[in-house]
Amino acid sequence: MASLHTVADSEAYDSAIWKARGVGVETLARNVIRISITVNVIASMGVFNPALLRAEWSYVQQAVALLMWIILIYASAFVRPRVRVQCNPDLIALVAFYALAVVSVLWTSLAGAAFMKSAALAVTTFGAYCLVTRIDIDEIVGSTALGLFILVAASALCAVFVPEIGVDQSWMHNGQWQGIYESKQTLGFISAYLMFFACYRKMTGQGWIAFLSMFLLASTCVIASESRGAGAVAVAAGALLFTSMWSIRCMRAYAVLPFIMCILAALLILYFYVTGYDSIHLGETTINLTERTFIWQYAISHFNDAPLLGFGINGFWTRPAIYDYFNQNHGWVLDNYHSGYIAVAIETGFLGYVLFVASVYLFSEKVQYLISTRSIDRGHCALIIGFVVLSFQSNFTETMFLRSTMFTSVLLVAFFFAVCRPVPQQSLQ
Repeated sequence: MASLHTVADSEAYDSAIWKARGVGVETLARNVIRISITVNVIASMGVFNPALLRAEWSYVQQAVALLMWIILIYASAFVRPRVRVQCNPDLIALVAFYALAVVSVLWTSLAGAAFMKSAALAVTTFGAYCLVTRIDIDEIVGSTALGLFILVAASALCAVFVPEIGVDQSWMHNGQWQGIYESKQTLGFISAYLMFFACYRKMTGQGWIAFLSMFLLASTCVIASESRGAGAVAVAAGALLFTSMWSIRCMRAYAVLPFIMCILAALLILYFYVTGYDSIHLGETTINLTERTFIWQYAISHFNDAPLLGFGINGFWTRPAIYDYFNQNHGWVLDNYHSGYIAVAIETGFLGYVLFVASVYLFSEKVQYLISTRSIDRGHCALIIGFVVLSFQSNFTETMFLRSTMFTSVLLVAFFFAVCRPVPQQSLQ
């Protein structure tokens, strides 16, 4: 009998050891995921100033960001899923859109850069799924906010103590902060995102000192960079976050805004397509949004060259005839649409834009359903809606959709995955 007890005790002890090891491995994997998020944010949120990182080495940032996604995906294999994603129409539309974007490289010029972007988009889209299903949203926000705070703090220090790098000395933006980046717009929008996440963390229990440190530093950089668009977006997103937590009705109304913005963007595209204007005409007023509309009209004027499936990912500005013609007519050229909606329409065509809008519509519908059945944490729902609205609003003047490594662009996809969950049966009773 004693020997039997000894064997049973030994087996129980071994089982406890293995369980403890499993918990230890999962804890380690979760910490690796959190660290990879912070490093990813630092590496991917914008192109560093050439004085800090030479232009020909800018690909290092993308390589580091992609490496962090690969590490995250590997670490997620050791973490038990927290959120189960169900194959409903919202998930099918989302995956179909990104699958189309990934395979669209096949009808580009088949350049190496296009294949690399396509592969990176596939990796980060899967990474977004692993991210949101393995760790809590609050953990994601905490690690993201830390990375953004490091970037904004470094930019502020650079602007104050190394103004020849941190302050834009060009005639157009003389005296405006750009921090560690080559563009003041980048600093402005990064600071706006930090303001948004700081507000969310304060509402979910963060202390006043941490909140004020993040919020005041971020708002200072928004003001000093004179990025009015970023400031307006941050204030609007913060107000949306607070009112969502205050009123369910407000939250339900805000959930529809991304779909409405897609329709407004489609009407804007149609305006340039039909009129052929290179600016917006309102009576006697002409609006070109610091010449962004010149880029929009030029891209839209080529829509008929590839109407159904588009030019493919990274397949428009890489065409020498298209790039050179714009440069000859304007004296400058950027391989950037300065509008995420136009990027979707030109690179994935009519089919891609329809799939994109369908995924946004189903996202809005699913959020409404989750709210009505109380199948999602209220704070998380307010965060997701606020972040999605912030991203969709920013994409009117900046290209963030279909960015393969930029962390906030991939986080947008992760939040779309977060609502593709099944509703518990008890919520339906």
